[in-house]
Amino acid sequence: MTGTALPARTPDHGLRIVRVANFVTPVSGGLRTALRHLGEGYAAAGHEPVLVIPGPRATDELTPQGRVITLPGPEIPGSGGYRLLARRARVEALLESLAPDRLEVSDRTTLRWTGAWARRHRVPAVMVSHESADGVLGTWGLPSGAARRAADALNRRTAHSYTKVVCTTAWAAAEFERIGARNVVRAPLGVDLDGWHPGGHDPAVRRQYAQDGQVLLVMCSRLSPEKKPDTALEVLAHLRASGVDAVLVVAGDGPLRARLTTHARAARLPVTFLGHVPDRAVLAALLAGADVALAPGPVETFGLAALETLACGTPVVVSSRSALPAIVGTAGAAADTVGEYAAAVRRLTDVPEPVRRARARAQAERYTWPAAVDAFLAAHDAARLPAAAEPSR
Repeated sequence: MTGTALPARTPDHGLRIVRVANFVTPVSGGLRTALRHLGEGYAAAGHEPVLVIPGPRATDELTPQGRVITLPGPEIPGSGGYRLLARRARVEALLESLAPDRLEVSDRTTLRWTGAWARRHRVPAVMVSHESADGVLGTWGLPSGAARRAADALNRRTAHSYTKVVCTTAWAAAEFERIGARNVVRAPLGVDLDGWHPGGHDPAVRRQYAQDGQVLLVMCSRLSPEKKPDTALEVLAHLRASGVDAVLVVAGDGPLRARLTTHARAARLPVTFLGHVPDRAVLAALLAGADVALAPGPVETFGLAALETLACGTPVVVSSRSALPAIVGTAGAAADTVGEYAAAVRRLTDVPEPVRRARARAQAERYTWPAAVDAFLAAHDAARLPAAAEPSR
């Protein structure tokens, strides 16, 4: 079928939007959350979403986010569960059989070949930039100059390969704009304002982790090098050394968990490691009951976990080197050094609790999934079909 156009659905039946993603965690994570909400939104708008991801075995099922196809893929050693769609021929054959009207790719490295495939088959394709090439290369130890040159080369090839590059923040778009890419569009993500809500606060949950008078810190993050989770432990140690009676709860798992646990034990830091929390109500109660959350990852291009925390009414201190300062706004704070993080925690806890919680919630309410779906559909040049229900906003 090389060089030929694939058959399409009629406009009355919507577009088949095939989404392909790598590096999806088995049970949680921002990418998995975004894929689910966008798929549900595409389906509600009258289109036909199909998601292709790697997994331990082949599956094919219909879900609220549309058809989800899992292809067997190898697990990346030391990644904490990430898998890859490593067999290109199998993915190509699947794309041929699916005959997409639109292609959406959430991986700018190992799946970049899909842009050329889409061009040969005359399928409009977008690549969603979920990470900063500059930042990721930097976390691998490349000097800043070398990381920038390598990122620019990668981004030029990416921008050339796809019809459009979708960036969720201005921070994420900046590395494409500096190379003169003209096919970059902005489409922010959203948050489930009903599932993540200050009403989830439960004093009994808070008492499980903090005594009266203590400052309860929380970090909800994948425990991997690019997230810099060790910063949270250093901030806790700094606060306690300065006389602040603080404790930390870490929700999330990853390859660094054993090392972090050993560090906390050796330093006698009051840290509770929960691992992956599968019950969203339990996690929401924890977030709503914390005083301040920490999000120290310096390469976050949006930060869904931070946005969910704000929706629960809890301010977040974020890395000043990431996209998150624009997301949290005045409802949180930005920091770089451990001392700056600790000072930000003290400033936020000095704000009366009702005020800081109201600010956090109000900031989160600026980001909704219906608005995000509309922005992504616009990137696909796809409209809501007249028969689709108008989403509540």
